[in-house]
Amino acid sequence: MAKRRINDFNTAPLRRIEPDHHWRSLRQGDRVSVTLTPGYESAGIVDAITGDATAVWVELDGGRGRTLVHISDDVAVVPLEKATVTEES
Repeated sequence: MAKRRINDFNTAPLRRIEPDHHWRSLRQGDRVSVTLTPGYESAGIVDAITGDATAVWVELDGGRGRTLVHISDDVAVVPLEKATVTEES
């Protein structure tokens, strides 16, 4: 006989998730690397970011579309180093 399983999510305590420090520094137009799992990485441009820096819209390179990433998704979004342009005198 199967047991009846009750999932009462209303009594589960809520915990505040804090974004990593580099998520807070992201701005629209920044180049980032999005790592879903080891070995599955893609680059893109930050399209939008929420005010509390917990969710980021990224326009992926190569026409792969726009994706929404939340900090609870266990996805790494890391800014890529900006290329420095040197001027010749």
